[in-house]
Amino acid sequence: MIVALKIEKVREIVKKAKKKGKLIGFIPTMGALHEGHLSLVRRARKECDFVVVSIFVNPTQFGAGEDLHTYPRDFKKDKNLLKKEGVNLVFYPKVSTMYPKGFSTYVEEVSLSKYLCGKFRPGHFRGVCTVVAKLFNVVNPDIAYFGQKDFQQAQIIKRMVRDLNFPIKIRVLPIIREKDGLAMSSRNSYLSPYQRKVAPYLYKSLILAKELILKKRYSPSKIRKEVKKVIKENTPYAKIDYVEIVSPTTLRRIKKIDKGEILVALAVYLGKARLIDNILVRVR
Repeated sequence: MIVALKIEKVREIVKKAKKKGKLIGFIPTMGALHEGHLSLVRRARKECDFVVVSIFVNPTQFGAGEDLHTYPRDFKKDKNLLKKEGVNLVFYPKVSTMYPKGFSTYVEEVSLSKYLCGKFRPGHFRGVCTVVAKLFNVVNPDIAYFGQKDFQQAQIIKRMVRDLNFPIKIRVLPIIREKDGLAMSSRNSYLSPYQRKVAPYLYKSLILAKELILKKRYSPSKIRKEVKKVIKENTPYAKIDYVEIVSPTTLRRIKKIDKGEILVALAVYLGKARLIDNILVRVR
């Protein structure tokens, strides 16, 4: 496994792999890797001939007062995990490599970014789109892999790829959960023992929402209230950013339960950990 810090080195290595006819798979990450990330790596290994993983804590997607400086970092552990999974190349750039002095060009999606996390983290998705576009230009992959836990992010990346004509396929893979249902996240490390104990109620509230949706007897607003009730009763001191029931394609609130797919999504602070989760429900 090669670790490259420079853009030119990554391009050189990938170019050689492509000349040999190899299909390039790519997983962009911010490190602090867990089984969710590794599930993407394993799928890429199955589908591609050459797998690239980037590890870069991207400053432009963090807002004022967010956890940029405390975000978990453990490159040695990450490197060992990726080596065990058979990754071919790790791109590990410095901030100055990705954002050289005088950097002033950004990529922004302005429709899907208005909803869900976009309401509460202004500028976040501009930072995400900018860094992912830059990584795509550096790595030049054939297929890129993202997790469903960051559902909104994945939809925005799909839109960016379509709108800007990137010749890249986007795969979105299922959420990987702990045994008690908590969605795996690098930020779970922020949780105190008590917060970790009650955190699975976020997923339990989503399961309740799914049950109520499938019964078709409740309005979306009533279901949102029931979900919030479960969270508030079982996770004291939690701060709810949002609980939303939306179209998975537009991310806009739905007014009534109808046939097709529905996304239930939430974002909740448990202490300093902002946890997001979601569930897709197919109504027949």
